[in-house]
Amino acid sequence: MSTSTTNQTIKDIILPPEDIPVMPPYTLLKEALEMMTAKRLGIACVIDDEGKLIGLFTDGDLRRMLLKSQKPLSALFADDIIDHARMQFSSVDRNTSIEEALTLLQRREIFDLPVLDNKGGLEGVIHLHP
Repeated sequence: MSTSTTNQTIKDIILPPEDIPVMPPYTLLKEALEMMTAKRLGIACVIDDEGKLIGLFTDGDLRRMLLKSQKPLSALFADDIIDHARMQFSSVDRNTSIEEALTLLQRREIFDLPVLDNKGGLEGVIHLHP
C-alpha cells in the first residue's frame, strides 16, 4: 500500500471471490470448515444462485456455536452452513475509501468485511490479519 490511502478505495485491496471461501447455503458445515482452512481465512461467504451474499460464518461464530450447542460435534458437521450463518452483517462497496472501511472494521471489532455490488452480489472481502 502506498504512503497515502486517501485516494485509494476498496478495489485497490480487495481479495477476490476465488481467494475466499464462497459456498452455497446447502454446503455442509464440515465442508465449509475445510474450505475456510484451505483458503486460510476465518470467514465463509454464503451466496445464493445469483451470487448474492446471504450469510456469513466466521471462526468466532464457530466458537460461539460450539459453546452453545447441545448437539454432538459429529451431528453439527452434518448441518448446512446456512443453519449457522449470520444473515445480518456489515459490508461496503468497491468505491468505499480504505479509511472508511478501516473505521468500520475497528468499530465493529471484526477482521473481515464483504464487498458487495449494488445488487448485493459478492465482489470480494477485505481481510485484516490480526
